Amino acid sequence: MRQPRGFLTDEEKNNLPKVDAALIRRILSYLTPYWGKFILVFITIILSSVLGLLPSIITGRIVDEALMGDSMALLIKLLLSALATLTASQVVSVLTTYLNAWISQHIIFDMKNQMYAHLQQMSHAFFTGERQGDIITRMNTDISGVSSVISGTLSSILSNVATVVTTLVALFGMNWMMAIVGVLVIPLLILPTRSAGRTRWKLLSESQAKHDEMNQLINETLSVSGSMLTKLFTREKSEYDRFVSVNGEVTRLALKEQLSGRFFFLVMGIFTQLGPLLIYFAGGYLIIGRIDTTLTVGTITAMVALVNRLYRPVESLLNIGVDFTRSLALFTRIFDYFDRPIEISSPRDGKKPSLEGADIRFEHVRFGYTEDVEILHDIDFTVPAGQMAAIIGPSGSGKSTIINFIPRLYDVKGGSVKIGDVDVRDFDLTYLRSQIGMVTQDTYLFNGTIKENLLYAKPDATDEELYEACKAASIHDFILSQPKGYESEVGNRGLKLSGGEKQRISIARVILKDPKILILDEATSALDSISEAAIQDALEVLMKGRTSIVIAHRLSTIMAADTILALSDGIIAERGRHEELLEKDGVYKQLFDTQFGRMLEWEAECDCKCEEDA
Repeated sequence: MRQPRGFLTDEEKNNLPKVDAALIRRILSYLTPYWGKFILVFITIILSSVLGLLPSIITGRIVDEALMGDSMALLIKLLLSALATLTASQVVSVLTTYLNAWISQHIIFDMKNQMYAHLQQMSHAFFTGERQGDIITRMNTDISGVSSVISGTLSSILSNVATVVTTLVALFGMNWMMAIVGVLVIPLLILPTRSAGRTRWKLLSESQAKHDEMNQLINETLSVSGSMLTKLFTREKSEYDRFVSVNGEVTRLALKEQLSGRFFFLVMGIFTQLGPLLIYFAGGYLIIGRIDTTLTVGTITAMVALVNRLYRPVESLLNIGVDFTRSLALFTRIFDYFDRPIEISSPRDGKKPSLEGADIRFEHVRFGYTEDVEILHDIDFTVPAGQMAAIIGPSGSGKSTIINFIPRLYDVKGGSVKIGDVDVRDFDLTYLRSQIGMVTQDTYLFNGTIKENLLYAKPDATDEELYEACKAASIHDFILSQPKGYESEVGNRGLKLSGGEKQRISIARVILKDPKILILDEATSALDSISEAAIQDALEVLMKGRTSIVIAHRLSTIMAADTILALSDGIIAERGRHEELLEKDGVYKQLFDTQFGRMLEWEAECDCKCEEDA
């Protein structure tokens, strides 16, 4: 919704930016690289304002000198002069617009690059806590709005001030008495503008609320999931009735707003014509009454044109405060993101040690997503080089949080995580993450081809390397069965593929990366038993010789682990191999019976039935 000028929303009033010298300097810092062009804009604005006066002044000369003097040659000369000044004014106006657009677009270019680079360095916690829509709004809508600030608000202020000043100088230079008459009309423009603006703002606010309601209804009921739900519960008729009702309200409010606007323009039309009428009256009075013998009809005509030129910029300048506040609020929202601290960064001269034969050690690690709530307490374990550790525990026990410390998606609040003898916080961050391969339960694919998603792990990989990685992940034959093979599109977030297909491509991507450390966060959860069996051997080959940490709900994966860590209430309640932990009859045994007990009973029943049939 386009906000009426001259009015702030309640939200804007409650969140007025703190205006100080530091904020102004920070905003101006984005203009500094383009000061030369900005000065040129200022020059063109002044030139445009001066040129804009000439047609009105020439009109006065046409009346007084050409028409009253019966001079066709002078008439043609003056008309050509008017045409030339109009053309020159338009050319200068186009140049001003181009320079404004050039400056604003380059500032947007700079700010978007700065914002994208800054957001890339934000921690994983930022993206889990911030709404994605807010991030996109700051990146696109807010920064793009800077264009209107530079080419709109700032240039509009300069242009309007220049127009008002030059017009007033010209008016009072022609006849100070009639100039005062023309200026006296200006207060009459303020009253209807403010009154009508409040009415339209109220209607627009109500209309926007209904538009939001209608958009929400459309988004919910016509999305893939929403339309399916509507069909399954046979709610088509009720949802249609709801849409008709909301749409009717939107239409009613739109009509009221348009009628309100018509009345406003009617009143404004009367008042804007009142000024010229008063000038005609005052001029006629002075001429007819022989009060001012120097006053001419041409002068009156020129002054009427100049007064008409005066009203619109004056109205615009009355709203400078609101425009300026909105502009500052826009920059404040952008700076809010720029000022968010980068919590996880690569240290200067970060270490790049060889990870061959390096253990992974968690030493008395503590962590909480907030300062007052700790979810992990004294986590202490070692995964020897080349071995696999499995972590199990109930949902929310902190399994995924533990593995996220290794690539520094989060940093510990206490203790340390070391690879070899080096704390992960001392590693060069890019080097550290390049040595770690991670397959998560929530597989993410970019909206592109299968090949493009695979090359994300190794941009210079050969086709043969792609094929070998996909064969190892048991996805190569499926890819070849597609009409475009490796050039097949996967769709948004990989929606054209099944969960198992996406996960196998994700596994192939990690295989292609060939990392030193492997982390699997329920990497086979989306696979059926046949698919899991097909890639289990591939995973074993992938993990061979690599230090691996696995979060798994699959019995086969857990039993293959060199050590099992059972989490409970934020601590490692038990550790050991599968058989050892079953004998303890503790936390692991309870989790094992809960997750796998029915499966084993079912398998036992099947075996008995088969023996009886035999």
